Amino acid sequence: MHLRAKGDLSLRRELAPLLQAHAPFERVPEAVRSRLGLADPATLADVAVPAGSDSGHQFTNGWFQGAAKSVWDDLVPQIDPTRILEIGSFEGASSCYLIDTLATRKDIEIHCIDTWEGGVENAADGWSPANMSDVEQRFLDNIRLSVDRAPHKVDVHLHKGRSDLALCKLLAEGRQGYFDFIYVDGSHQAPDVLCDAVLAFRLLRENGVIAFDDYLWKEPLPYGVDPIRCPKPAIDAFTNLYCRKISIISAPLYQLYVRKLCE
Repeated sequence: MHLRAKGDLSLRRELAPLLQAHAPFERVPEAVRSRLGLADPATLADVAVPAGSDSGHQFTNGWFQGAAKSVWDDLVPQIDPTRILEIGSFEGASSCYLIDTLATRKDIEIHCIDTWEGGVENAADGWSPANMSDVEQRFLDNIRLSVDRAPHKVDVHLHKGRSDLALCKLLAEGRQGYFDFIYVDGSHQAPDVLCDAVLAFRLLRENGVIAFDDYLWKEPLPYGVDPIRCPKPAIDAFTNLYCRKISIISAPLYQLYVRKLCE
C-alpha cells in the first residue's frame, strides 16, 4: 500500500524504526496502522533504516536509530567519554556511533561484551530470530570500518562471553571506577540485567553515566507479560537500592540514564 500524503510518508519514516524496535506489529494500535497504511509487517521494512547506509555500515534493524540516537546526539557530547563499556553489542550500531562521534577529535577506548549467541528472542522460534554468526561478522565488519576511518586512535577490546564473567574479570584486573560511560543492552532477563547493573556500577567512575536500554521493553508472549523477562523490574530495583549513590538524568524514558554520585 502506498501513501498519497507526503506528510504521512514522512511520519512513517520517522516512526518505522520505533515500531520495529519496540512493538510487535500486532500490538500497534489499529488507528496508527490505518493512518500510516501499515497493512502487514513487511510494510515496516519498506521504510525502516536500511541494511546498508551512506556510512557503509551494515545494520539490519533500526533499534539504535529509533530508540537512542536522538538522545545520544545531545547526551554524548555532554558526557564526552573516553573510556566506554558496552554490554551487548549485536551488530555494533551503538559502538560505531560512539567511535564515529568521539574519535573525530580524541583517542578513545571501548570494551564490547557479547556472547554473539543471542537471547531467547533470537532463537528460531523467538519473536526476533537471527543468525548470530552473521550478526557477529557484521559487528566485526562495522567496527573495523569505523576504526579504520577514525582520525584518532580507537582501542577496541572484545570480550566474547557472558557479561557477568566478563565484568567480574574487568574488576579483577583493577578497573573499578575506570569507565566514563557504560551502556547496558545485554540480556533482557531481569536477573541478568540486575547483575549487569550492580557490576557496571562498580566499574563506573564517579560522575560517570550508565545508560540502560529497553527500560520499557516487554517481550511479546502468548500468555501476556512476564516481569522476569523484562529489564524494567531489575532497573527499578537497582535505582531504588542505589538511590543515595546515583541521580537519574532527565531523558525520554525508553532508555534510562543514571549518573554515579559516589561509591
